[in-house]
Amino acid sequence: MTLSASNTEELLVEQQGYVAIITLNRPERLNAISRDMLNELSAKMVEADKDPDTRCIVLTGAGRGFCSGLDLINTSENMDESSKTRKGSNRPKQLFDLRDAPINVMWHTDTPIICAINGAAAGYGMDLTLLCDMRIMSSTAKLAAVTAKRNVVPESGGTWLLPRLVGWAKASELYYRGRTIGAEEALEIGVVNAVVEQEELMATALQWAEEVAENAPMAVQTTKRMMRMGLEESYDTAVDHLMVHLNGLFQSEDFEEGLKAFLEKRKPNFQGR
Repeated sequence: MTLSASNTEELLVEQQGYVAIITLNRPERLNAISRDMLNELSAKMVEADKDPDTRCIVLTGAGRGFCSGLDLINTSENMDESSKTRKGSNRPKQLFDLRDAPINVMWHTDTPIICAINGAAAGYGMDLTLLCDMRIMSSTAKLAAVTAKRNVVPESGGTWLLPRLVGWAKASELYYRGRTIGAEEALEIGVVNAVVEQEELMATALQWAEEVAENAPMAVQTTKRMMRMGLEESYDTAVDHLMVHLNGLFQSEDFEEGLKAFLEKRKPNFQGR
């Protein structure tokens, strides 16, 4: 099975072996997120997570930027239009429903996601990078925690994710001061895993993704799920859940293959069964 093509030219999807490459594709706007991109990104993440032949996802951007955030120009135009239609009437009341938004879909995706940060990531774009499991950054890229300069907040998970990655004090410094940091500082504070030259970025990301894909997919995905759930579980609860999953893995064909490969001193050929 291979991921289907995207329904919009603003999001590109490519399959290389067990790796799905998803590219934000509005380079003329530094990949500012439009509504179509949001919907399609969620759909492709869900599809990749369900695809047994996709064992790792690489997320990147086209052109010189990773993602400059939500498309504020379109958002402003939509707000102006909505304001006109609401004159003389009460504003509709409704609950937020973010179940299908990328920020929730990506968080609950068990398939590992590697972010290849090819350029500036700001606002929503920075939050997208934080939602990935691993981040490889171009030496010329930047992370911009500039929401306070726009009178908005990191609404897409940033206030929950960043303090857990870099600590409360450093997250406070970045958000409250509205700082933009380069690749070396991002690596120093632990928000990215590696920094490489721009021309090496995708090759490095794909190498990492292929290394992930070579391992037993059920074990990798279960490990990710248990790490995610463990953030809110007690130690005893987490260990108990792990043992339940481990018993299931012991019954799998891939466990038998891993054991045979170890005894025969060869590379295992996992099938995800």
